[in-house]
Amino acid sequence: MEDFFTYTFLQRAFLLAFFSGTLCGLMGVFVALWRISLVGMCISHAAFAGALGGLWLGFSPLLGGLGASIAAAGFAGALAERPGFSLDTAMGIIFSVVMSLAMLALGMLPGARTEGLGLIWGNLLTATWTDISCMVVVTLFVVLFICALFKEIQAILCHKRAAEACGIPIRPIYYSTLILMGLVVAFSLKAVGGLLIYSLIITPAATALQLTYSLRNMFVYAALFGALASCLGLYISYFLDIPTGASIVMVASSMLMISMLLSKKQKMQ
Repeated sequence: MEDFFTYTFLQRAFLLAFFSGTLCGLMGVFVALWRISLVGMCISHAAFAGALGGLWLGFSPLLGGLGASIAAAGFAGALAERPGFSLDTAMGIIFSVVMSLAMLALGMLPGARTEGLGLIWGNLLTATWTDISCMVVVTLFVVLFICALFKEIQAILCHKRAAEACGIPIRPIYYSTLILMGLVVAFSLKAVGGLLIYSLIITPAATALQLTYSLRNMFVYAALFGALASCLGLYISYFLDIPTGASIVMVASSMLMISMLLSKKQKMQ
């Protein structure tokens, strides 16, 4: 373990893994409790398509991922509100479009497509201090958002119609959450990769859901499980020489299976 931290690039990778896992875990609570798994999947793949499009067109993949994920979040909500469209239908349309665009952009990339393939599987070892600084800022922003609106979020989760009747701005909070998810996904693409990022969002939250009934504890546990899965997955991938994103997701999935076996909720049923 000591040898692992002697290299500067591994230190940067570890920090990026920690903050990526924390952020994905926090956002996963919204996905799990608001039952918007399709929304999260579409936003994550839209960010992936946007990042590949950025590479193809010659500008920053991060900017491409940010723009595409935020656009997908806004378009999904607007499309779902049209007559004859359910949220699931809107998500199915968006998902098919963004995946087609992602494959098109990947196929059009010139050369060896190394950077494009890195966005598929994730490559923490190329993390820079700029990447880490951006992740720290986004982490602080998400934590402040949750702390400032915790009571409102809890009210919406408990009873949406009652919360709306009490004057809680449900739609602004909902759309703000989707935009934050877009930010988190776009900044986490380098850590986990476009095809696996959604797994890191939902799995730590599902693990936390097995262990507590408290919303406050769920946010804390999901963040901890996400960070632990990312850091441990990075450590395992380095020594076994396997893709980082896949290693992180497998660790997170193992945590979920263990929590299901130990869950008091399971025993009470």
